[in-house]
Amino acid sequence: MLNQYSRLEFVLGPDALATLRTKRVAIFGIGGVGGSVVEALARCGVGTMDLIDDDKICLTNINRQVLATRRTVGKYKVDVAEERIHEERVAEELAAAGQEAAVPDMLDFARWDYVVDAIDTVTGKLGIILEAQRVGVPVISCMGCGNRLDPTKLTVCDIYETKTDPLARVMRYELRKRGVKHLTVVYSTEPAIRPMDVDNSCLYHCICPPGTTRRCTERRDIPGSTAFVPPAAGMIAASVIVRELTDFDPGDRVKGGQKNPKNQKIRDNQKRQRRSGIIRKGSGRSRESSRRGGRAEKEEKADPADSKGVYWQ
Repeated sequence: MLNQYSRLEFVLGPDALATLRTKRVAIFGIGGVGGSVVEALARCGVGTMDLIDDDKICLTNINRQVLATRRTVGKYKVDVAEERIHEERVAEELAAAGQEAAVPDMLDFARWDYVVDAIDTVTGKLGIILEAQRVGVPVISCMGCGNRLDPTKLTVCDIYETKTDPLARVMRYELRKRGVKHLTVVYSTEPAIRPMDVDNSCLYHCICPPGTTRRCTERRDIPGSTAFVPPAAGMIAASVIVRELTDFDPGDRVKGGQKNPKNQKIRDNQKRQRRSGIIRKGSGRSRESSRRGGRAEKEEKADPADSKGVYWQ
């Protein structure tokens, strides 16, 4: 019988959909990027999602955040997301939490099958990433999407392969200090555009809803944003999560929907190599070439003060 997942089943197959219904994913930050991650994962039938965000929807969020409308201004983002998903009946279970994401030690990361870091502070991002990797849970982190116009410049790579992004530069520095070897990120190769210095800025005329914990006037700067780059980054992150949770490989398909035995042998061999550490997941590069590629950044230095900055999604 046809249902809301039928078209997705044509692509992934019934086994993959059944797998997604058993998975539990945590999304830290449900703004421009994280809100689109939630929307996409819900529409893919992910069984359980935990949403962690303590922010309220502001009028200035409407230009880029899927949860933001004039009707939802002033409401907590987690409450709006819960209502939206249950209205669409596209998620079996959703837990909304308003905890501050900067203290992930209060949460049990081991219960999750995947973690999404879509928050905008370096301290919070580091805490989420380190805890997820400590318990062995896959994590994907979203870098800066503000002050950019071209969603086609978004890409998925390892954090140590990033360039041009100021937030990624600080994260590389901080993660290297903490001994983190790899981290999958969504980031833009587009250089950030310098925002115009106008009087009509949230930095000087904050209109955040009453009760907002971190008002615009307390931020270091307020970047510009567009309707297409942050949501596109969220959709890309969701795509990575669905493909990895289902272990989906389009190379397995041949005409008629049958599996290609040759491709399956190649894939099985790659899995054995990943387990043995010869290659890492998501990359065809050998361990040695990865070391050579990261050598150029070994002496990279970042201003420690930058690690306290806020980089909006």
